[in-house]
Amino acid sequence: MKNTQILVLFVIGAVLIVGGALLKIMDLPFADFLLIIGMTFEGVSFLFLILKMFQKKGPDSFMDS
Repeated sequence: MKNTQILVLFVIGAVLIVGGALLKIMDLPFADFLLIIGMTFEGVSFLFLILKMFQKKGPDSFMDS
């Protein structure tokens, strides 16, 4: 995956987490669902980022592509 795609996954996860937290504070339904889906997006994007770092030679070169 490209860096922009990983960043988009991370941002979508962050938006879902914030939305789920707001719904949880207001005690509205579907808050747990949004939090779970948001954390899944965050975890997948973090996993892709770690895999990309290990595929490249050094820690600085993974930002090139």
